[in-house]
Formats: sequence, C-alpha cells, structure tokens
Amino acid sequence: MRRRNNTKVKIVAAILVACFSASYFFTWKDDVMRKIVYPLQYDYMVRQYAYENHVDPALVAAVILVESKFDRSASSHRGASGLMQIMPDTGKWIAEKMGMENFRPAQLNDVQTNIRMGTWYLAYLLKEYDGNEVLALAAYNAGRGHVDSWMDEYGWDKNFKKIEEIPFTETREYVRIVLLNERQYKKLYNF
Repeated sequence: MRRRNNTKVKIVAAILVACFSASYFFTWKDDVMRKIVYPLQYDYMVRQYAYENHVDPALVAAVILVESKFDRSASSHRGASGLMQIMPDTGKWIAEKMGMENFRPAQLNDVQTNIRMGTWYLAYLLKEYDGNEVLALAAYNAGRGHVDSWMDEYGWDKNFKKIEEIPFTETREYVRIVLLNERQYKKLYNF
C-alpha cells in the first residue's frame, strides 16, 4: 500500500513539474525565440531601408537571417558578402541603378551599405515580379536569369506560387525557409 502511495506522489509531482515547466516556457517562449531563433540585429536600419523601399521589414529580416544569420562578416565560397550576401557584380549593378558613385565591392562589408543595397535589390525584384515573393526570392537566390528561363520553360506566370516546382533544390529550400522566417518575424516583432 505504501509503495502505491509513493508512486502516486511521484506521478503527481512529475505532473506538477511538467505543468510548471510548460507554463514557464510559454511565458518566455517569444523572448527565447527573439533572442535565439529569430534575432533582429540592426533593427533600425532594417526598418528604415524596408520602409524607404516599400518592402516588408519582416521579409528583409528573414532574408538576412537565411543569408548570413546577421553575421556582418559573412562571405560565401562564391564571393557574396555582407549581411544580405551580395555578389560583387550584383553590387556594382545595384550601385549603378541606385546612382551610387565610386562603388567598390569592399563596401558590401559595411552593414549599412549592405542592408541599403540588399533591400533596394529585393524591392527591385518584387517590382519586376509584380510583388510575387516566391519569384522574387527565387531570383534573389538563383538569379533573375534562372527565374526568367524557368518562367519561359515551364510556362509560369507572375502568379506562380508552387514552391515545390522550383527546379533547384537549394533555391526551393531557400524560398521555403525565408517565407517561414518572414511569418515568424511578423509575429515576434509586430512588423
């Protein structure tokens, strides 16, 4: 009889600990998510350039998270650099379109310049694809040339939403993850 009572006490104690832990976790969940999973460094610049370019700041933050995890010194084996991982040739093209004089690829390592240029480019792609985030993000990752050729080859129009039909695995996963992150940033940061 005593053994049963000890077992019942242990079960009740375990349930109480589990309930307390769950309650504690749900109370702090959003803070933990903001600090660890979905950080937002350079908040002011992200918001400023997003608003200037009429882009959702949650989308800009989501791109930065996937591209560099907010590591200002990030660089890829292909040569992209900075928070938004801009290729030097793309940086030159963006600078020309933005009217930036004397652009040097080393400027892509400057946080403010990178966010400004990357956000401008994201806005450009969104305009080019009539606001279609799937196509714009695919172009940000794989290049406009690839997206345009897929549109021709597969008969996609600017209403394309079928992420699973993107032929490059890396680009398909990139688009999925950025869109998921965008939803989380909207929820956590009230964009």
